[in-house]
Amino acid sequence: MKERTTVSAEPEMCADTEPPSTHSRKKSPAASSFALSGAKLDTSLEASIASVIASNRPSSKSTAFRKKYFPTATLADWNDWKWQLTNRLTTAEDLERFLELSRAERSAFTNDSTVLPCAVTPYYASLLRDSEPLNPLRRSVIPTDNEHVRSPGEADDPLCEDLYSPHSCLVHRYPDRVLFLVTTQCATYCRYCTRSRMVGKPHETGTRASWEEALDYIRSTPTIRDVLISGGDPLTLADDQLEWLLSRLRAIQHVEIIRIGTKTPAVLPQRINLSLIRILKRFHPLFISIHITHPSELTREMNQACIRLADAGIPLGSQTVLLAGINDDAETMKLLTQSLLKIRVRPYYLYQCDPITGSSHFRTPIAKGIDITRSLRGFTSGYAVPTFVVDAPGGGGKIPLATDYTVGKEGGDLILRNFRGDRFRYPDYAGATPVRFKQMELPL
Repeated sequence: MKERTTVSAEPEMCADTEPPSTHSRKKSPAASSFALSGAKLDTSLEASIASVIASNRPSSKSTAFRKKYFPTATLADWNDWKWQLTNRLTTAEDLERFLELSRAERSAFTNDSTVLPCAVTPYYASLLRDSEPLNPLRRSVIPTDNEHVRSPGEADDPLCEDLYSPHSCLVHRYPDRVLFLVTTQCATYCRYCTRSRMVGKPHETGTRASWEEALDYIRSTPTIRDVLISGGDPLTLADDQLEWLLSRLRAIQHVEIIRIGTKTPAVLPQRINLSLIRILKRFHPLFISIHITHPSELTREMNQACIRLADAGIPLGSQTVLLAGINDDAETMKLLTQSLLKIRVRPYYLYQCDPITGSSHFRTPIAKGIDITRSLRGFTSGYAVPTFVVDAPGGGGKIPLATDYTVGKEGGDLILRNFRGDRFRYPDYAGATPVRFKQMELPL
């Protein structure tokens, strides 16, 4: 595969001046006071983040991979997120430079009915080098012919997102929040993607005109206080596009919270550069949910990307899809959630794999997810225990599923079982008529 040409690498320590804010939302006196008093803190924070980025070095694994498979690429090229996107591996021939594809993998590339394209960044490909077909990361991003098997209960849009879509860019299922699908593009495509029916199609990316229409809907719906920006992956957008979008959302009075759903720190950590940090930290309260699959993704590069975001004051949560043979055992999940806490990412959701078409080889029984969360509760920090949820087919939304620790009732006592299986009584007398005791007069 010929190495593709691209734009020159953008220096991490560029001396760009920060563009003027387009944030037009009226600020309260308290907010204005906070902004003024925090100016020096922001400068200090930026200097700290810039220092971390300047000292950033790729891992030895990615360095060796670059020198062997992209010998003309410089370190500056490798660290440029645009170079990573331009040089993604998308064909069987690309992948066979460093992987011996199995029959099932090679067959997937010759099947005309493939819906979801294949794309793997060179950085993420370095994590797959010389791996076996059952390697967890490889299974999650390299297609196999299992994707062409449609099982009972599967659908292209099992969550009925289209049914709850008042606009092509929006899904409005919950009363106070809306899902804003701003792009169909991802840096790397997960083979179990809920939106495989739409992502990866280059001619269906979000346009400024379609965003404006979606923004008009949000402006005219005052019950919306929370906007989740997703896609595709929003962090594949250019800086100016992302800044434009965030500034328009932040200018809407009733939008209190902005969230971004992304897998970029795991598959394209080079994207989390100083330029992006400068933009994101201007639009607080801003939250980021990171899609994490397996502990092997928590490389030096990804860890540093998450630390940069956290240092910019952005709360980080993780979303993990439970996948058969990839992360569906207690020890793997415990290692993943504990490792995430070390880099200030709070495990948020553990998802049952959605029944999209061709996903049966990824799905586990529901009982498996409940068993895994049971194995975490009490045996590790509560912060390390994600909520196990099923996104209900038919558009029912996220439904949490948890181990029932209630045994029953005896008299007025609730009988509970703890994480070790021991039983305890809780006096559940709330609402009962209280018994008042007369104060006794003690003899002198």
